[in-house]
Amino acid sequence: MDGVSADEVFAALSNPARREVLRLLLDGPKAVGEMSEHFDMRRPSLSEHLKVLREAGLVSERKSGRHRFYSLEVDPLREVSHWLTPYERFWREKLGNLRTLLDEEDF
Repeated sequence: MDGVSADEVFAALSNPARREVLRLLLDGPKAVGEMSEHFDMRRPSLSEHLKVLREAGLVSERKSGRHRFYSLEVDPLREVSHWLTPYERFWREKLGNLRTLLDEEDF
């Protein structure tokens, strides 16, 4: 993953609060204050989560006056998706085999 290790991306994604931040950013850039309304944590804690996401390349930051706006960066997520594709194929095949077995047994 360009400049960022896969371990950093997976570590960033391992936290539910950080995954929620990414979900919030799906609708477009958000200011820290706007995002903080969605969490039961103080702004410094949210800022730490944003720092981890920024270092993993999952968000970018833009300053406008006193405000900081964050945007979703999809490239690391696309690379994670590519990494997971073989596992998805594996499980689809296993579930397909189970479906065939159940159909044959008339369950």
